[in-house]
Parts: sequence; C-alpha cells; structure tokens
Amino acid sequence: MANSSWMRLPSRWIDHHGLTQLAWHHGGGGSDNTAALMALTVIAHEIDSETGIARVTYDRICNLTGLSRAKLANGLDILRDIGVINSESPETRSTYALSEYNEGAWGKFPVKSMYSSDRIIAFDEFRLRKVIELDALKLFFLFVARRDQKTNLANIGYEKIEEYSGVRRVRIKSAISFLASLSLVYVEHLRSQSNDYGVSNAYRIVGIDPRINMATRGRNLEIFGG
Repeated sequence: MANSSWMRLPSRWIDHHGLTQLAWHHGGGGSDNTAALMALTVIAHEIDSETGIARVTYDRICNLTGLSRAKLANGLDILRDIGVINSESPETRSTYALSEYNEGAWGKFPVKSMYSSDRIIAFDEFRLRKVIELDALKLFFLFVARRDQKTNLANIGYEKIEEYSGVRRVRIKSAISFLASLSLVYVEHLRSQSNDYGVSNAYRIVGIDPRINMATRGRNLEIFGG
C-alpha cells in the first residue's frame, strides 16, 4: 500500500490513553514498545481498506523497519496485549486485524511520504536504545489521532500531550524536534487566542493533505522544522 497517500488508523485506543501503556523500561522493555509502534506502522500501511486486515510477512516487516525477528515478535505480542491488533489463529499466520477498524474514531495515517527505496526512511535513524525514539513515535500516533480535518493540524498543548501519551513534559520538546528532523511532522506556531503576545504550537503530519497548509488557510502562521 506504499503508493497510497494515507490509510485509516483506528484511534479510539489512543483516545482512551492506550499510548500510556507503552512506557520506557531499561533492559529491553522500552525498546520492545518502540518495536511495537514500528510494527504497527507497517501493519497500518498494509491494511485492506475495506476489511481492516493486513497480510504481511515477518520478512517484509523486518525489511521495512530494520527490526530483528525476535524484536518484532516482542512488539507484536505487545500490540496484542494492549488490544490494538488481533492475530490469534495459527491458520492466519502473517495476518493482522486492526481492532475496531470499522468502529469509532480514526485518523489519516501517512503512507507514501514515509518511504524511500522500499524502506520506511525515518526508521533508519532508530537504534532501539533511546527513550526519545519511543517518545517520538508515541507523539506521532497521538498527532495522527488528534489532527483536525478542517485545519489539517493537531492543536494540542503539552499538558494534554503528557496525559494522552505518557511522555513526561520535560521530554516532549526533544521528541517533537526529533519528529521534525525525521520529516514526520511540521511544527507550526499559532497566535495565542488568550494572549496577544503569546504563541501556541500545532502539528501538521507530513504527507497528509499537503494542500491544506498555512498559505491556503490564510492565517498568520510560521513553520518551524519543515
């Protein structure tokens, strides 16, 4: 599905604070959670738009993400444990169903913009050793879920980011900067509605409705990091 601009990602689990279950732990637990979101990225890309089912092999997921088979297995177990995917039957090996695909809220998850030479280019920078990688992916999924269709922006403050992602406030700025450096999000600075001299941040997902941007919205915005 890499030729598609975007695919539908169920987001109810994110709205229900599901990302907070993916905390950083030393000794491999944190990197397993990073692997889970990397694997979920591929599954979302490979999904059948009508059924919500992806048929994708271990080898393909590993090739696209750079994950080892062992780390991928750990990540998939986590996705099952938190109820994001279902893939229980041995007869349906390499088949993954996104939970609640045809129910409730969903977000546009970018596809084509994330690829280069049949790889997800952002993941070339991941080493599975740093909390910032997990933090950044959690924020990426959160911004996809919170993106507003009309403005094409996820307008969410640090307090809500911390609440819904579990990323500590002191680490949010670094995670956002990492996402911008990977060309996954643009950060736009908006005039504050409560303070004439203040600004607030909003986040635009790279590859999603690129024609809806600060110029076409006709607003006094400044882009940072893109």
